[in-house]
Amino acid sequence: MNTVCTENMCAGCMACLEVCPKDAIEVKNEIQYYNAVINELSCIGCNACHNVCQYNHSPLFKAPSTWYQGWSSNDKIRADSSSGGLGTALLRLFIEKYGNVCACVYKNGCFQFEFADSIEDISKFSGSKYVKSNPFGIYKKVKTLLKNKKNVLFIGLPCQVAALKNFVGDKFSENLYTVDMICHGSPSPLLLELFFKDYDIDLKMIQNIEFRKKNKFHLYIDKEFIIPERVRDMYTAAFLNGLNYTENCYKCKYAQFERVSDITIGDSWGSELNLQEQKKGISLICCQTPKGEKLIQEAGLHLEFVDIEKAKAANHQLNYPSPMPDCRVKFFQEIQKGSGFNKSVSKCIPKEYYKEKIKMTLIRMKILSDK
Repeated sequence: MNTVCTENMCAGCMACLEVCPKDAIEVKNEIQYYNAVINELSCIGCNACHNVCQYNHSPLFKAPSTWYQGWSSNDKIRADSSSGGLGTALLRLFIEKYGNVCACVYKNGCFQFEFADSIEDISKFSGSKYVKSNPFGIYKKVKTLLKNKKNVLFIGLPCQVAALKNFVGDKFSENLYTVDMICHGSPSPLLLELFFKDYDIDLKMIQNIEFRKKNKFHLYIDKEFIIPERVRDMYTAAFLNGLNYTENCYKCKYAQFERVSDITIGDSWGSELNLQEQKKGISLICCQTPKGEKLIQEAGLHLEFVDIEKAKAANHQLNYPSPMPDCRVKFFQEIQKGSGFNKSVSKCIPKEYYKEKIKMTLIRMKILSDK
């Protein structure tokens, strides 16, 4: 198998797929890993795919020059956001003052990237998405806007930011502003489909999906719970235990303090600020460039000092990638056997699985409340 990057290390950024002039690449999603496979009969050996690949060629890493914790000064933005509303505040600022914005949306069963050029469109970007998204088709559109001297703000995972910067190149980077999110790792969307299959739910029929509300990690679909709020669903359990990421995530080169974006955002876990503020959501912000600092200062944020060493300790992805659990192999073996998502998780983290199952039984017996 002739692959664009090292076998099983593909992040699924899709830049090679988009840059190929002969459509000679297929990105294969085999649930536990992705591979960008080259069709040698169609390939003309131009090496465009190898050159754009963020695994093969990383953009320049820069250490943050400033760091903060904070939140949007707009109470509604903060309340509607997974954390402190930093992403939404930056998107609003950029549309109002600078140009176009691009980020991930959920639409028709797919996690894809779209543009917005009005404040009303921003709501489609809201919420954390604990699944691998697909930027295919967005790179050329971003580059075209940049060629036409338009400003673009792109918010994505670090590997996606790196891929976009490679695709755009230094020549058109002046008007590109990038924000990356501190990333634990990302599972294949095929696993999310398998999880919903256990409940006879078709992902494509879901209009709205949320993976968390503030510090409450729980899957919500169309504003409803799949299972009682008090019970942790096994998709969330697998994600938080690092069980179901694609293989490349456990060796991610972007899980370090130095970053490839203008701004890095995440949750300010372990914040020393009062509990009330923590419940409302506090974001961690790292700025690597003057461009990033300018946006942060203009975005209408409440900013506080943060002890960066404590922040790094509470966000290990600023130091090293998520470790691969010993039972991950067993998890995927069970999936391939057709065991179903929940049963496969039960074989790997049985204590957590049965704890949640007992809670479910007690709720059904009305011994416990469902909230």
